[in-house]
Amino acid sequence: MIDRKTLATLATLAAGLAIGSLGATAWSAATPPPPKGYVVAEINVKDLAAYRDYVEAAGPIIRKYGGTFLTRGGQSIAVEGAPPAQRVMIIEFASFAQAKTFEYSKDYSDIAPLRLKSADSRIFLIEGTNNAAASKP
Repeated sequence: MIDRKTLATLATLAAGLAIGSLGATAWSAATPPPPKGYVVAEINVKDLAAYRDYVEAAGPIIRKYGGTFLTRGGQSIAVEGAPPAQRVMIIEFASFAQAKTFEYSKDYSDIAPLRLKSADSRIFLIEGTNNAAASKP
């Protein structure tokens, strides 16, 4: 049987945990996560066999840094301006900082020559937004 003092201590501890949990929830709701980051690549393949070697090497590195493909060479249609490259890829990362970490990593730098010899490409990083309605040009 639990004595009154132990019971009071346990009740105080439970109340403290509940208050802490509410505080943590309110704090995390008040600080939104950073905007996502994106690697955008426009690629014109010159040597398909060599490009496949690059794709095979890049996949595990992209996953290692938390990247997820949103597009990967699917159909594209030029609506205005110059037409897009043969392949357009968009890779999403948890943050802009993470996209940069991936792009400038030794892991990726070591395999980039495979892409450079097999394709002409234009690659850039884009920071997403947490509030598109509030974004101003």
